[in-house]
Amino acid sequence: MDDVDRIVAQWARERPELQTEAMAVFGRIYRLARVLGDRQEKVYGALGINRGEFDVLATLRRAGEPFQLSPKALSASLMLTTGGMTGRLDRLERAGLVTRSPDPDDRRGLVITLSAHGREVVDEAVVAGLDAQREVLERLPEASRRRLSALLRDLLAAVDGP
Repeated sequence: MDDVDRIVAQWARERPELQTEAMAVFGRIYRLARVLGDRQEKVYGALGINRGEFDVLATLRRAGEPFQLSPKALSASLMLTTGGMTGRLDRLERAGLVTRSPDPDDRRGLVITLSAHGREVVDEAVVAGLDAQREVLERLPEASRRRLSALLRDLLAAVDGP
């Protein structure tokens, strides 16, 4: 029995008519996300960035050569407001991890480019972050990990689907 089971049991005692299956599933998902999020934040913090900044660097890195995107494309990819993106970009630029330059195809636009130092940091961060995630996930047998991944994919498809 874990903490989520105890919470569900308390609700069952107090409000037996409630259907608490979703609470049990999503309570565990939320707790896992919080625990893993805290681990990721610690790993990234050791490299001088936070999770939000990692997301920007990783998006640029995954874009491939020349590792650049417009602020609008970054905002859309990360589902951030332009104001939220501006703050992250300001911090990353001050740290020398990205550069802003005029967009050669649009006089009014900018492009954000991952610097060489930014590429080193994000490459190190992604490995360290995956190691932290793998350390937790490997506590399950391989078959359970595959099954869990498939079940979560199915649930996301049901939520994101048409």
